[in-house]
Amino acid sequence: MAEQRNETQAFTDGSLAAGVIEGAFTEQRATLQVFYDGWEEYMDTVKAAIVPLTGEQLALRAAPHERSVVEIVRHIVEARVDWFHGFMGEDGEEIAPYVDWGAVSEDAPLPSAAELADGLDVSWRFMAERLARWTPEDMAFTFPIEWRGDPYNLSRSWVVWHILEHDMIHGGEVSLTLGMHGLSAPRP
Repeated sequence: MAEQRNETQAFTDGSLAAGVIEGAFTEQRATLQVFYDGWEEYMDTVKAAIVPLTGEQLALRAAPHERSVVEIVRHIVEARVDWFHGFMGEDGEEIAPYVDWGAVSEDAPLPSAAELADGLDVSWRFMAERLARWTPEDMAFTFPIEWRGDPYNLSRSWVVWHILEHDMIHGGEVSLTLGMHGLSAPRP
């Protein structure tokens, strides 16, 4: 017959505590996955809206001083790669073509709709793989940075939140720009 243990014994040797922590981690992961899934679905609507666009349509702007649709989407991809790779040091061969996407000269040809869609897909998969494996301790890890002369310690959690909000802001910018020119805007 198996040995029966009471909760006090289990907490003393750590077995119940480990189960409670593992259960909490699983619950936290499930909660976060809802946000990650919604983020991915939203960005898929942005991608679906840009895929059929011509070069002329990708060059549309909300105003002369604002970024064009192609520049906005390139900026989304570049920011994801810059924060995850450049700031947090995450590596991956798949992102190599996008590391310097934001540092192109004005004379360089702009990416096509298909190239932008690929950039969104590749950068999403790159982020999603890391989000799936990072533990709460990994998310709490901080990176020192100096910004405008002041020192900060930014956590992975903060970086993930920042990229999520960044994607939402600029996805909305794409939607506004396309809609004001009578084109199909991202729809959930």
